[in-house]
Amino acid sequence: MNANDLATRHCQALKGKEHALGAGQVAELLQLLPSGWQLRGDGAAIVKDFKFADFHHTLGFINAVGFMANQEDHHPDLEAGYGHCQVLWSTHDVGGLSLNDFICAARVEALLAR
Repeated sequence: MNANDLATRHCQALKGKEHALGAGQVAELLQLLPSGWQLRGDGAAIVKDFKFADFHHTLGFINAVGFMANQEDHHPDLEAGYGHCQVLWSTHDVGGLSLNDFICAARVEALLAR
C-alpha cells in the first residue's frame, strides 16, 4: 500500500475505541504519507503545515479540503494565516487516530498533485 492507494479509498463511519489505530499501525501509515506529516505529541492526531504563495492560494486550498472533507464526512481542524494552512486529522468518535485520518491526509496530498 502507498499514499495513492490510501487516496483512492473512502472513509467509513467509525464509532468506538475498537476502531482506534495502535501505535504500530499509526507508524506504518505515517510512513506512507508524503513528508511533512507528523504525529501530534499526544499521539491522537496527525498534522501538517502547507505553505502557499499568498492568502488567495491558501483560501483555495481550504475550500478544496473542505469540499473533500464534506464528501468523505470526515472533517479536519484547520488553522490558516497568510501563506499557510495547518491541517490536523483525528477521529473524535474513536478517541484518536483511525484509518479515515490517513485516507483524508492522502486525499489532501492528491489535491495538490493535480
